[in-house]
Amino acid sequence: MRILLLLCMAGCGPVHERGFTIALFTADITPPIGHALCGGMVKPAERIADPLFARGFVLRGEETVVFAALDWTELRNDAYEAWRESLATAAGTTPSRVLVHCVHQHDAPYADLEAQRLLDAAGLRGFHVDPAFHARALKDVAAAVRAAVPRRVTHVGMGEADVERVASNRRVDVGGKVTFKRYSRTSDPAVKNAPEGLIDPKLKTLSFWDVERPLAALSLYAVHPMSHYGGGSVSADFPGLARAERQAAMPDVLQIYASGCAGDVTAAKYNDGNEASRKALAGRLREAMERAWTSTRRAPLEGVRTRIAKVAFELPTLPAIEPGMSNAKKLDAALGLSFAKRIGRPIDVPAVDVGPAQLLLLPAETFVEFQLAAQRARPDRFIAVAGYGECGPGYIPTERARAEGYVEEHGYCWVAPGAEEKLRRALAEALNSR
Repeated sequence: MRILLLLCMAGCGPVHERGFTIALFTADITPPIGHALCGGMVKPAERIADPLFARGFVLRGEETVVFAALDWTELRNDAYEAWRESLATAAGTTPSRVLVHCVHQHDAPYADLEAQRLLDAAGLRGFHVDPAFHARALKDVAAAVRAAVPRRVTHVGMGEADVERVASNRRVDVGGKVTFKRYSRTSDPAVKNAPEGLIDPKLKTLSFWDVERPLAALSLYAVHPMSHYGGGSVSADFPGLARAERQAAMPDVLQIYASGCAGDVTAAKYNDGNEASRKALAGRLREAMERAWTSTRRAPLEGVRTRIAKVAFELPTLPAIEPGMSNAKKLDAALGLSFAKRIGRPIDVPAVDVGPAQLLLLPAETFVEFQLAAQRARPDRFIAVAGYGECGPGYIPTERARAEGYVEEHGYCWVAPGAEEKLRRALAEALNSR
């Protein structure tokens, strides 16, 4: 895998001894042909439609903070901790100040190393993830972090714009019956064409500047990042296409994309599951990125401080891996058992103060209501929310959705009732909104 580095441009200016710096990195994390995609839930990689990247920054001030956005489905449990520890060592900081996010495309790798070990014992070696590929990808990203060149950063930029005709909530009421079957692509007209439901319509862009020179832009939007998938074609999907178009338009400004809290938000209402839909969705997302950039206001970067709240979930009843199970059921059981092994260690919920903005990372497939709650908690601040941090819990639904049957309908949830209150307390603590 090749590593691409964004080097300091001529005239970038000296780094002041007591100022702030940002070091930008990007590395190719595309899997080899034959590797599992979406953790073994879809067809393995047969072709590369477009490459996958890890993109991010190392921000240094009073503290050193790393943010890395990966074009992978998920990182869970020991794999997630391995990334935090390795990038912390590369940047010279602590793992608690490393924010690792997965954009959550499905035609992409997914890693839970303990789950793969459990599957190895069940005769499914390499079914979920190839540990050797995982180790190479992590090594390459850590090398990119070490080699990234610090540049002076003096200001933070904050912009936002409505995204038109992309997101829709999974929840629909069909004939008086609530269902959550608005998947990423949906053929039932009654489900597909129902109202959008609860979404966050805003794409937010947090940017970093050296006075009037932009250096990097992190755009965040809450929607499942899939148009069509499952055919073995590795792709960063429509967010990756939108990001690439913005990068081509602004070659000197690193473009980073992160998915918000989108456990219950998909593009199904506006997606026909074909290449034309992928391009249309990418175009609408890119247009929102452009409008957010145009609306950006800058403010001096006066501090970089991190607060880390802790959240400890409780487990539901978990199945064991049984010989007669299908491979899909064995995978599901292995993922649950892996999370059960790490349940004694609370999950970090970090929020980074960057001047008048806050960057919050929430775990797993958190529902959009948590993102909206974070914004309501600090109306005085520009709140940029990424989901898909530590993905061990799977879906983290609201209690209302749980009562309406979300978990029975979807599965893929390794937290017991009561998770909503626990996560709301943690995000309020991280944002210092109490």
